[in-house]
Amino acid sequence: MAKLTKPREVIDRKALVQELDALVEWSGYSPKRHGRVLEIFKAALTHGWNEVRRRFEAGEASGLETVRTNAYLTDQLVRTIHEFALSKAFPAANPTTGDHLALAATGGYGRGEMAPFSDIDLMFLLPYKLTPRAEQVVEFTLYTLWDMGLKVGHATRSVDEAMRMAGEDLTIRTSLLDARWLSGNQPLFDEFRDRFARQMVAGSGPEFVEAKLAERDARHDRMGDARYVLEPNLKEGKGGLRDLQTLFWIGKYLYQAERAADLQAAGVLTAADVRRFTRAEKFLHTVRCRLHYLAGRPEERLTFNVQTELGDSMGYRDRPGSRGVERFMKHYFLTAKDVGDLTRVICAVLEEQHKKRRAATWLAGLRFGKRQVEGFKIEGGRLTIDGAADLKNNPIKLIQMFHVAQVNDLDIHPNALQVVSQNLKLINSKLRKDPEANRAFMDVLTGSNPETALMRMNEAGVLGRFLPDFGRVIAQMQYDMYHVYTVDEHTIRAIGILHGIDTGRLKDDHPVACEIIGEVQSRATLYLAVLLHDIAKGRGGDHSELGAKIALKLCRRLGLTEWETETVSWLVRNHLVLSNTAFKRDIDDPKTVKDLMEIVQSPERLRLLHVLTIADIRAVGPNVWNGWKSGLLRELYWRAQEALSGDAPAARIADRVERAKSQLRERLSDWDAEAVEAHMGVGSAGYWLGVDAETLVAHAELIRQAAAAHREFHVQFLEAPEKDVTEVIVYAPDHPGLFAAIAGAIALTGGSIVDAKVHTLNTSMALDTFAIQDGSGGPFGGANNVARLESRITDAIQGRMRPAKALAEAHDRALTSRTQVFKVPPRVLIDNKASNAFSVIEINGRDRLGLLHDLTATITNMGLQISSAHISTYGERVVDVFYVKDVFGMKIDHPEKLASIRQRLLDAIVDDKPVKKTKAKTRESAL
Repeated sequence: MAKLTKPREVIDRKALVQELDALVEWSGYSPKRHGRVLEIFKAALTHGWNEVRRRFEAGEASGLETVRTNAYLTDQLVRTIHEFALSKAFPAANPTTGDHLALAATGGYGRGEMAPFSDIDLMFLLPYKLTPRAEQVVEFTLYTLWDMGLKVGHATRSVDEAMRMAGEDLTIRTSLLDARWLSGNQPLFDEFRDRFARQMVAGSGPEFVEAKLAERDARHDRMGDARYVLEPNLKEGKGGLRDLQTLFWIGKYLYQAERAADLQAAGVLTAADVRRFTRAEKFLHTVRCRLHYLAGRPEERLTFNVQTELGDSMGYRDRPGSRGVERFMKHYFLTAKDVGDLTRVICAVLEEQHKKRRAATWLAGLRFGKRQVEGFKIEGGRLTIDGAADLKNNPIKLIQMFHVAQVNDLDIHPNALQVVSQNLKLINSKLRKDPEANRAFMDVLTGSNPETALMRMNEAGVLGRFLPDFGRVIAQMQYDMYHVYTVDEHTIRAIGILHGIDTGRLKDDHPVACEIIGEVQSRATLYLAVLLHDIAKGRGGDHSELGAKIALKLCRRLGLTEWETETVSWLVRNHLVLSNTAFKRDIDDPKTVKDLMEIVQSPERLRLLHVLTIADIRAVGPNVWNGWKSGLLRELYWRAQEALSGDAPAARIADRVERAKSQLRERLSDWDAEAVEAHMGVGSAGYWLGVDAETLVAHAELIRQAAAAHREFHVQFLEAPEKDVTEVIVYAPDHPGLFAAIAGAIALTGGSIVDAKVHTLNTSMALDTFAIQDGSGGPFGGANNVARLESRITDAIQGRMRPAKALAEAHDRALTSRTQVFKVPPRVLIDNKASNAFSVIEINGRDRLGLLHDLTATITNMGLQISSAHISTYGERVVDVFYVKDVFGMKIDHPEKLASIRQRLLDAIVDDKPVKKTKAKTRESAL
């Protein structure tokens, strides 16, 4: 282990032994004295643990020094306990050969690295079998450690058993690779180490490397195979500590390296690589130690509710246009990228130094045949270059290499990527202005499988150098719960989705988009718009407006025509327009489509915007896209397309109403004529035009059933799996507060309302339809859930349950939510231009239990009538839009009334319940 600073201030083993000797000096050890023995060990542990923490938090020790000092503290305690057991608790004048066991540290502890709350992994190594005395010593050692509040993993094995298990289990072999002698029979441990080197390690290097890299890939798949997820697992995630440790294990297995510098001596890493390895190791250990101390437990996830505090404790302060937590996480993601680069470097060297005649699977799909293609060499079936000199003589190859690999469906040799990363300075202003280089880049962007090609360029650092504006969003996080990936990862994933639409691969998911993409006049325009749509994130201000200006400059450089350049800039500026319209406005309102037409102006732009919007939303993260959003966007597209092409339905409302009624009459063929005509008088024009034919039929049957059964109200559930929702239709006598009561009942049952339509019929009955989902974004299903929801809606309508009170009690019982760490400024906008007949109220705030109930109750209490509601949730942020009228059926236009509405809704948004603070534990409190 590395030399430590003032180790005796952490634990003075000599003084500890003297104190134990004094306790048992006269009368010896007995079980009655064990309580006092345990107190002595606990006191030493608490003192040492607190001193290690003090040094770390005072800035006297780095994370790497801290984990090593923790291991040293544990060493001294384990050795002292074990030796106390041998000499005091179970002394033997003439111990047998079997009594001479060896005690070793394994795993991370064996490596000499222990985070504050890490487990202790021990191996008791036996000469041949466990004797009664040896068993007593093992039990004393373990039970003492457990009684001290430590988590101990242990194994008791002979050398033969250790060899057998290491040969059968890769995890055990890896753990034993880090084994380190602590106490006891050192010659026995040396025998184990010698046999391990001869029987396990010798000659099995390639197989071990193959297995460890396969294990790493499987772990990445489990954790989500992305380096830039916004709540990464520090230990197990891609680019985290485990990846760094995997490189260390490979180096130790093949080169007997004990530290990164040894890999430089072996010719595996350069001096710059060693510095990068050490920086990554120090940073990751520092973050892990702070996370453990903050959480008071072995927490490995960088969740949103700890990121701000971690960043602040590490000195990342807020700056104009840049939050400290975002810069902290950017540092983390760049470190994760460094770990990926080091993996690529080491794999390249391993291939050169450990080539086999057979094609090893860990060297990824070797192909043989052509030895050269378009100025590049092919080695082992992968594209490569002659070296740095080749790039210096032909800098354009830094771009062309990725295109040639893409066209020929070739992997790129790790050596080539390493040389590229070391020569990024060749990508200068001259190369950026080179028309041929820009053409090569556009060929990559619009070619086959552009996601993989761009990911390679990004990993190698080429993309950020060739497009400096893109370089500014690499590892740029967005501190919210909606966006799952960093900006660059999100963008490249969006390109992949666009390519899936372009090739028809996603036809089942997006039939309209796959159909219309073939009609666009310029694929380059669409691909570049997707690449640039978030290019100005993190600069402060409106990223759409700033991005549009960047696009104007960049498109010209990349060789686009004036029309293409203008279109890309327009798409970047308006890339949120279609989703905002679909999710925040009533698409049944003709004014909604009219306003959209005024922005879009042409069918070509509408096509481009529709495809861009799908790629953007789907690339946000898992579970963000669903059938409900797909249906809204598709319906809005067709309505806008009809309007733009002049194929809109007949302008006269009366004709459209009569057409809807005629279609319904045909569907109600089993009704008698008198009942049909009576039903045709129940709704206003807005009802007949705002409801689709299938729903009109469902409504008619529901109303007939309620009348036949003489029910005052009726609740019906309709499954709509194609929209990923369950529709809840409530038919009840209309009265103020009905909407709020139903919304409260749905919230209490765990449902999430994504859309709502409110109709007051000419019979004074309300016919309200709610589209709801469960917590995972799917239909609200399950017989028990549906029955419970129906019961609660019934109780709310009949006054047997007060939703406001029940929600308040549920809120008090709820645990602190991750959303509470986010500050979402509350905002209320009232727009009298978005609709010809209604005032449109848009409310933004932090999501919480019962928010929709509180808002709708407030709106009702102000004497307003809700016609429709459109609910959108973006992680912790909610955007609720209501189409309302006053009691006279008019828009609200009086300034004082508008001001009153804004203030009362702002008061309803604010949740003044305190955020619970995370209580950091000390080792003493943990005990």
